[in-house]
Amino acid sequence: MSPDDFRKLVLRLPEVVEQQHQEHPDFRIGKKVFATLGWPDSAWAMIKLPLEEQQKYTAAQPSVFEPVPGAWGRRGSTKIRLATADRNAVEQALQTAWRHVAPKRLGAKHQ
Repeated sequence: MSPDDFRKLVLRLPEVVEQQHQEHPDFRIGKKVFATLGWPDSAWAMIKLPLEEQQKYTAAQPSVFEPVPGAWGRRGSTKIRLATADRNAVEQALQTAWRHVAPKRLGAKHQ
């Protein structure tokens, strides 16, 4: 998966906008960031998952998903190694991260 593939997947989600945060593209709904591209470098993306979902993804595909080091990772921030990522797994993980921050009116409509 390329960075552009990741960007296209995330921007297909309802009401997502791309902005900049700490010199990296980020993706948000309103003011809530749920995905970042190019962190810690161009080989990676990052999404914010509920902790139990992070554990599920990192256990199932440790060569693709890994917790961000430190406190952020303990709160669900999860790195995605783009070169080894499977499109379907990333798409599912993005949908999970999106639902976690989307307003209830959107989340219920896009189950």
